[in-house]
Amino acid sequence: MNRPQFLTPSRPAAAGAAAAKARRRGAFVIDGAAGVDLLFQPPDSPDYAAALQAVRDCGLTAAVMTITPNGRRHADATWKSMRQRLIDYDAVVVRHADRMLTVRNRADLERARRERKLGVVFTFQGAEPIGEDLERVTVFRDAGLRVLQLTHNVRNLIGDGSLEPGDAGLSRHGHALIERLEAERIVVDLAHGGARMTREAIAAATRPPLVSHSGCRALVDSPRLLGDAQLRRLAERGGVVGIIFWPYLRRQGQQTAADVIRHIEHAITVCGEDHVGLGTDLSIVPTAITPAFREENARNIRDAIAMGAFAADRDPELLLFPPDLNTADRFGRLADLLSARGHADARIEKILGGNFARVLGDVWG
Repeated sequence: MNRPQFLTPSRPAAAGAAAAKARRRGAFVIDGAAGVDLLFQPPDSPDYAAALQAVRDCGLTAAVMTITPNGRRHADATWKSMRQRLIDYDAVVVRHADRMLTVRNRADLERARRERKLGVVFTFQGAEPIGEDLERVTVFRDAGLRVLQLTHNVRNLIGDGSLEPGDAGLSRHGHALIERLEAERIVVDLAHGGARMTREAIAAATRPPLVSHSGCRALVDSPRLLGDAQLRRLAERGGVVGIIFWPYLRRQGQQTAADVIRHIEHAITVCGEDHVGLGTDLSIVPTAITPAFREENARNIRDAIAMGAFAADRDPELLLFPPDLNTADRFGRLADLLSARGHADARIEKILGGNFARVLGDVWG
């Protein structure tokens, strides 16, 4: 979705009681998959003010921000432009140093929390920009890359994405890439991976991996979600799954905060509270539900159906986000709902970002 065309200023409600308490206690609040619109909008854009306001209001310690076109095979041919994009986006962060900072290590993450700034963590959704040249890992790391998702929905040199019916495993090149990423202290992200590729990549990892945005396949049988066995293996490696906010959370109907919580609670039951986080796969800017947005949204849903991401009978009017969490401070609202269901403050703080912070910090050093 080309979200910036359809976003207008929308002031979120104040932080909820549970989230406010977490921030007073110095908790991390991390979205494992988020769009920071301010990085790619020109200052003269009519949506620039809304993007800046969202940075002020979101309450996030850090957002893991995708740089590349997701799963595009041509990314190998444009790897130099991907490097330049990292540099350009970092420059935008520097221009807004009063509100943001680029996160390159554990100390930066802790600084973002201490100074109440939005830390931006750069990632690629798909290893296509690496191509066959593992030396590019160092090039991208020097430019600011700190997380790398191995595949998107389709097959690449690393292995199969979640929508490939062949379900091929991790390639030899994929094994070599994981080894190089770990040597460079870049976090391995297995979101969008096929079932076999994900299983083999978890086994190959020697440092905790992430699945930045997914959910529980035991609740909804979608290839984009993780089965219980995968969740357990991820936890055994010390990893974390981020619960996505997308329609994958339900078989039919509009997903809401209740569905997010249902997947959080199932994941806690299966792999424990130390291995569950949040990866919305949304922009931090609240979405204005205009007629133009609804038209674009319906096209995106139909495209997702055509590629097999959603079932053929999904409603094309379905929103990609939970309507009751359509606010920059959506984590604050979710924290209050979790608290109302009896989850302890310490558990909520782990889910809000503490678990992601542990993995990121452990790998980065």
